[in-house]
Amino acid sequence: MAVRVDLNISLDGFATTTDQTPENSFGEDWSRLVSAYAATRTVRERVFKETTGAGTTGVDDEYAKAYFVNVGAEIMGAGMFGLHTFPDNPDWRGWWGDEPPFGFPVFVLTHNPRPPMEMAGGTTFHFLNTTLKDALRQAQRVANGKDVRVSGGATVVRDFLKAGLVDRLHVAITPILLGRGIRLWDDLRGLESGYTVTAETAESGIVHLTFQRNAG
Repeated sequence: MAVRVDLNISLDGFATTTDQTPENSFGEDWSRLVSAYAATRTVRERVFKETTGAGTTGVDDEYAKAYFVNVGAEIMGAGMFGLHTFPDNPDWRGWWGDEPPFGFPVFVLTHNPRPPMEMAGGTTFHFLNTTLKDALRQAQRVANGKDVRVSGGATVVRDFLKAGLVDRLHVAITPILLGRGIRLWDDLRGLESGYTVTAETAESGIVHLTFQRNAG
């Protein structure tokens, strides 16, 4: 049972974007940041529910497949769920529609907990105001021996990294410059110590950087 992170970041290290508008809640920069990932066959099938078999099948798709393998629970921040964008909407149920692409328990870290939310397809959102270690313990309890994925946003991921709680970090570095937002690498000097680091470049130009915790 490992604790995993998979994250898209820009060449200058930003994992969030800042160009959102009321009309475009994700912004154009987010589309640029995740375009290669969203184009893969796996994501088009698993997230966008496409059944045509269309999509890229190279290196990016191999990492997309790995993203969904052997995960039993997930932890995310309130911003990733959308609670910062829709703070006064008690009916807000996340970005993913009635059947989110998780299929297991998801723990949302928030200062304003609400009752659990059961969704179609096996996803249940639990809203916690607790410590990172306690959230991780709760996630591990229900993961049935599978991995726990910490999915974002960047601040939550950085907090888990600073606490030494991540066994495997995979970042997909998109060759664009954002210039602003929340940088993943801030205050993580020396993170590479204790990890084996590998890099692989996809046909899209994405660099897949993986930090795997050393045994022992």
